[in-house]
Amino acid sequence: MSPKRPWFVLGILCIGFFMALLDGSIVTIAVPTLIGSIHASYDQVLWIIDAYLLVFSVLLITTGRLGDILGYKRLFVAGVATFTVASALCGLAGSPAQLLAARVLQGVGAAILFPQVISTILTVFPPQLRGRAFGVFGAIVGFAPVVGPIVGGFVLAHLGWRWIFLVNLPIGVLTVILAAVFVPDLRPQRRHGLDLTGVGLATAGLGGIVFGLIEGERLGWGTTIAASIVAGIVLVALFVGWQHVQRREPLMPLELFTAERSFPLGNAIGFVFQLGMISIALVLVLYLQNVLGYSPLQTALVLLPGAVLTAIGSAYAGRLSDRVGGKGVLAAGLAALALGLAVIVLAVRPDATAWQLMPGLVIIGIASGATFAPLQAVTMAGVEARLAGAAAGVSGTTRQIGGVLGTAALGAILSSTAGSAVRYEAEQRAGVLPAELRTSFVESTVDAARQFSPPAFREGDTALAERIGYEAFAAGFVSAMQVTLLVAAVALVVAALLCSGLESTPREVRSPARA
Repeated sequence: MSPKRPWFVLGILCIGFFMALLDGSIVTIAVPTLIGSIHASYDQVLWIIDAYLLVFSVLLITTGRLGDILGYKRLFVAGVATFTVASALCGLAGSPAQLLAARVLQGVGAAILFPQVISTILTVFPPQLRGRAFGVFGAIVGFAPVVGPIVGGFVLAHLGWRWIFLVNLPIGVLTVILAAVFVPDLRPQRRHGLDLTGVGLATAGLGGIVFGLIEGERLGWGTTIAASIVAGIVLVALFVGWQHVQRREPLMPLELFTAERSFPLGNAIGFVFQLGMISIALVLVLYLQNVLGYSPLQTALVLLPGAVLTAIGSAYAGRLSDRVGGKGVLAAGLAALALGLAVIVLAVRPDATAWQLMPGLVIIGIASGATFAPLQAVTMAGVEARLAGAAAGVSGTTRQIGGVLGTAALGAILSSTAGSAVRYEAEQRAGVLPAELRTSFVESTVDAARQFSPPAFREGDTALAERIGYEAFAAGFVSAMQVTLLVAAVALVVAALLCSGLESTPREVRSPARA
């Protein structure tokens, strides 16, 4: 089924994939501008960001299976076209509601195109070349989210916020044309049906879980959020049960989890990996901006070398996985990620510089590159071509849920630890203030710390309070950051230990005749 130019086909797919990933991170840097330009509240802007993630995470299982039914090329072109139209609507939006609706449509487009990239790699590339192909895939995954804020900062400075979205138009149109002409129309020979009951149960269940995890910190972990998560878990359980008993073709074929252990174990590793990995960028960005005082653009530039190393390392890790199997490469990458976090923990201080963080960032960059490609390769190694779309959807969903859960769990750890640590630091310093200011100083400093920012005191408060408030926040946040990163490192060590259950060499690669 391989075309004559598989690498050219992969390049076309990566253009669309890169565009979607870039837009997921590029909007974050425009938050202050959006609040002022379209008169959006902070909560509305958060939903403009989160709606994209919510829709993307929820639809992956369904859109992956649709690729098996309608063909990967057709779905990829439809996804890119949908994303491009949605980008135009985002750029033309005149109100927060219009921008939110367009972002939801962008999430739909991204969810449609994403699984088709993985499915096409599985059908276009022979087993002995898939590690290299997934190396390119991993390079995009590691590089796009970091370069997004850099591109966003440049566009905001020279063109305005609307061009963050409008820049996608020529890229999207070009990708649609190239894909229509050069990407082969590959699909399994067997006809598939769509399990509509499964689609409803999976979409509603995943929607409840992801909504609760995304909104829990903002709305409070009360009855509403708990009900959303519990209802989501119940619906997902019903979905799995339905896949067992239904007589027609299931949306998520359970043979994916029973035919070979690489797929379920690879998904478990991917879930834990995303849970631990997601905290790295979140915590570092807060530290660089709110403790060291870097601008968003400066922050992105500090993180850029690691992203470049991730892209380079991913390509080499893919080649190495083809030669020796992905198990050892993946385990080494996950262990090195934990080591990089430990180096960061030792380096961070309230007065540290970017150069002091660089050794840890370099280790994390190289280790990330050694993780993305082999993780994808070992997870999909034993998947049959007829199940490629379903497998890609399940794999993507598992990692998205892991990332969302990691954001919620590690964000909660960071917030609670920062609150107690900052309170202790503020109480230690409050003695130098007049007695009538001490209580309000401590409470104001702690309240600000819950939003991960230094305190801002009212006019009339002393300059001394401003200075020691920042010192208390910085010292407390660094302590909380160290705890959070160590928890993330433990998660990555667990993921590395899970690699022991993987096969040393994928079956398809181990058999030269079959390859």
